[in-house]
Amino acid sequence: MKYKDYYAILGVQRGASADEIKKAYRKAAQKHHPDVSKEAGAEEKFKEVAEAYQTLKDPEKRAAYDQLGTGFREGEEFRPPPDWGERFHFRQGNGEAFSFDDLDLDLGDLFESLRGGARQAGRQRPIPGQDYEATIHLTLDEAHRGTEIDLAFEKPVKVRIPKGAADGQRLRLRGQGGKGINGGRDGDLYLNIVLHPHSLFRTSGHDLYLDLPLAPWEAALGATVEVPTLDGRVALKIPPDTAAGRKLRLARKGLAKPGGGEGDLYAVVQIVNPTVLGTRERSLFEELAKASRFDPRAHFAAEKSHGD
Repeated sequence: MKYKDYYAILGVQRGASADEIKKAYRKAAQKHHPDVSKEAGAEEKFKEVAEAYQTLKDPEKRAAYDQLGTGFREGEEFRPPPDWGERFHFRQGNGEAFSFDDLDLDLGDLFESLRGGARQAGRQRPIPGQDYEATIHLTLDEAHRGTEIDLAFEKPVKVRIPKGAADGQRLRLRGQGGKGINGGRDGDLYLNIVLHPHSLFRTSGHDLYLDLPLAPWEAALGATVEVPTLDGRVALKIPPDTAAGRKLRLARKGLAKPGGGEGDLYAVVQIVNPTVLGTRERSLFEELAKASRFDPRAHFAAEKSHGD
């Protein structure tokens, strides 16, 4: 059989890590893909790249390949070392061991037979298409309602993002990657979702959080206020004696979920004092100060007493 330098085909050193091999394959596959490259022999080069990657990405196949040694030239006829096939359990489709006396045997077919049924030597092997990956930035409105985006890889792709996408989610779109060769399946497209910060809402999964400013009298006496949501403004009832930091839950007013339904919206109370007081307002605050027994620092005294 003829020797092939799989490391040279991918453009990596023999000691390359699995991640380096994967990155080199993606780069080379995209460069030589027949849908992209106009160079003569691009399809054959693409097949070589795929064959090299299929061998080197598998730890057992890579170990077997490395055991062949480095003393061969590209395209040179060679036989594997004695007992090499037995150590790595190469078998043909009928379960019999390969005969290495057949110098017409293809190296790629040989490595496909490692611990499995091989195809007949020389047969065109299906090669899966390349997987693609992209980071998608969405607004909360787009994540809530779904959207369509245009991407460009080997060819323009219009992708529908279903409603309910969450920050940090990884979506897999089957068959939306590179086109397979020789009947191989098309690759997949992976989308990493990143949500843009919103001026009002914070996200936690499909739940939303909103800071809700209240005037002191609204928090003390109770009130009904309008609160924004992704689907419009709604009325929220504020119970009397509401403290700062309290979370008021609006059920199913958060982000849409992929399987249906929505998360919740939590309005976090913040009590805001007026910064400009009219004469009448100041007078009322002075009356309140004289009449109220409320001490917001009562816990200071309790801590001092405990310390003594």
